Amino acid sequence: MLTKDSKNATREKIHTRIRKKIAGTTERPRLNIFRSVSHIYAQVIDDSKHATVVSASSLEFGKEKDGKKHVTGGNVASAKQVGKTIAERAKAAGIDKVVFDRGGYLYHGRIKALAEAAREAGLQF
Repeated sequence: MLTKDSKNATREKIHTRIRKKIAGTTERPRLNIFRSVSHIYAQVIDDSKHATVVSASSLEFGKEKDGKKHVTGGNVASAKQVGKTIAERAKAAGIDKVVFDRGGYLYHGRIKALAEAAREAGLQF
């Protein structure tokens, strides 16, 4: 477990409180977000089956530079790209509506960018 005073421990408490109120179903799965310092990850989860339906992350969008893959995922631009990708994959899997789970993070910055990009790409929440 994390220390009592860490930011991530506080976020986990908030996320637990949020998860008491929302759950993904087969008709309307949960769009879960995880944000680290360097990357952002999104999953569409069916909680009734305990299964991830589709996922996307900023790890997939690296740039080739000097023959090496450099990954830049800790910014708003990559969050928008992940949001667009997760929406396209969800639409391909037959999912139009989701429940948004911000993961205990504030709806601001990268979280907001990902959500708005997913909405623009056709997901409803």
